[in-house]
Amino acid sequence: MSLRRISIVAAAALLFCTVAVSVARAQGSRTVDNFSLKNSANADVALSSYASSKAVVVVFVNPNCAFTRLYQSRLSALSAQYGGRGVQFLFIEAPINLEASADGTDAEKLKIKTSGGADLPMLSDEGQKVSALLGATKTPEAVVLQPVGNGFAVRYKGAIDDNPQVEGFAKEHYLQQALDNLLAGRAAGVPDKRAAGCLIKRN
Repeated sequence: MSLRRISIVAAAALLFCTVAVSVARAQGSRTVDNFSLKNSANADVALSSYASSKAVVVVFVNPNCAFTRLYQSRLSALSAQYGGRGVQFLFIEAPINLEASADGTDAEKLKIKTSGGADLPMLSDEGQKVSALLGATKTPEAVVLQPVGNGFAVRYKGAIDDNPQVEGFAKEHYLQQALDNLLAGRAAGVPDKRAAGCLIKRN
């Protein structure tokens, strides 16, 4: 093999490694260990029980939050749509500060505009350990986890889409895009997007 050909092969190998590292970084390197939640029957629901899932979407919600209610039907539809594709949705009820405004918008006024949807199966986060672990600050806010080794890698955190008030006007579907990319074997894409919602109240 000529020196020129060896150089081309070496350069191609270096480029491949660089792309692989870039994809790995784009997908994020932060991992979380197992955690447990409580369901409505007060039984433990462990994250590790979904290690065979293709992805786990943890969504922090609160039924008294106008933004949660605006997203209720969308979240139900996403859960149904991706549930058959190996994605598990976990809805965690988080306490909110009703006195604080959400992103400069009066949440109480927004309640008038909300419409009902299917009830989401709520899980409780005792001591708010999981919301602190995942860095959630708003409801609703989504965190996409992907099983890796003995833990779960954080692939996306933030807004569900870019229009909380009118579903039909949403142009960027961040959560859906992240899931589609992961299911296709690609990097999730944008790793985080600021969520609009009610502030989670810390104890």
